[in-house]
Amino acid sequence: MEAVSRPCGTGKSSPETHLVRTRSIAGPYLAAAILTLIAACGGGGGGSGQATVVPPPVIPAPPQIALVPRYDNLAAPTGVTHAGDNTGKLYVLEQVGRIRLIDNGTLLAAPFLDISARVVSGGEQGLLGLAFPPGHAASGRFYVNYTRISDGSTVIARYQRTPDPNVADPNSEVVLLTIPQPFANHNGGQLSFGPDGFLYIGMGDGGSGGDPQNNAQNPGSLLGKMLRIDVESAPDPGLPYAIPQTNPFVQTAGFRGEIWALGLRNPWRFSFDRQMGDLYIADVGQGSFEEVDFQAAGSAGGQNYGWNIMEGAHCFGNPACSQTGLVLPVAEYDHGQGCSITGGFVYRGQVYPGLAGFYIYADFCSGRFWGLKRDGTAWQNTLLLTEPHSISSFGEDEAGNLYAADLAAGVVYEIVVP
Repeated sequence: MEAVSRPCGTGKSSPETHLVRTRSIAGPYLAAAILTLIAACGGGGGGSGQATVVPPPVIPAPPQIALVPRYDNLAAPTGVTHAGDNTGKLYVLEQVGRIRLIDNGTLLAAPFLDISARVVSGGEQGLLGLAFPPGHAASGRFYVNYTRISDGSTVIARYQRTPDPNVADPNSEVVLLTIPQPFANHNGGQLSFGPDGFLYIGMGDGGSGGDPQNNAQNPGSLLGKMLRIDVESAPDPGLPYAIPQTNPFVQTAGFRGEIWALGLRNPWRFSFDRQMGDLYIADVGQGSFEEVDFQAAGSAGGQNYGWNIMEGAHCFGNPACSQTGLVLPVAEYDHGQGCSITGGFVYRGQVYPGLAGFYIYADFCSGRFWGLKRDGTAWQNTLLLTEPHSISSFGEDEAGNLYAADLAAGVVYEIVVP
């Protein structure tokens, strides 16, 4: 989408752009706001008659949600996922460096994988990401993202399941990518296989505050980026992975070929809509705004999401910054409503049809949960729940049911409609 649109010859933002930049609005009020803005823009008086303005379809507000505790006694859970192997198992990351396994609704005592001896843990460091490739049931391969104990660098590594399907081999590690981290924070951490079968990696800007090394806008750095690599095909010469030739900057001088998108501060959690293939990136803000960035399915990549020129939809540092070439967020909230966004998933389960198509996300500090949904160019963002939880991550099972992990309480909750 364009950074700014100028409808009606007014020099003001379009209704859609205005709605993108507002705080969360409850469903009925949002619909009224849309109609008011469209009416104001349609004004005419003069000519042969006034044009008829057709309002956009109103998105029904999602139902309120509740959290039901399902699994506890976890040590700082940082992720929840499944292997896509029709077993119904869930895998829970523990920050210290363990992957716990939930089989038939029971949290097993023995970890699926324990690499805590390799992992530096605490603050924003630890075992941060886990992804299972298509075909995991046959290959037994999977991929992790962690900060290593020797120097805090980000490590993307492959591991292998043993003949026992409930146990992985900690000695099977193959390191694919190591990215030095200049500071201990803003490590990103999320891994996910996209609909295209490639591995996407969310990388923070390297830390400190304000991106002092300008990594997010530096095309020669992997920090502050979304990366896309091919880890399931034959590697490129001299690399343990392949760079897809359809990556946007493969042929661009000065750019690392792994870069899929840039201008990110700390994309701690991102996800693909399992039905539509759209990509949602929750980028943790600096001192004022948290944001959700959106990339439609079929995109060729190459988006610049603005950091550290922008924080959310606002200039950062320079109040007269240029937004040319930048893609602004589809939703944001200020630090009166929270302090650190945790990205979630678009609900595609079958149990709660009222939630269908809503992207559920939360704030780590305030415990607020929102539901965000797109209808054409309009977005509805609805507050769903406020509870005192420290939500570090969301997950979904094979059926599309959603879960939220509480880092402080060591509990994984299922998201339900009461």
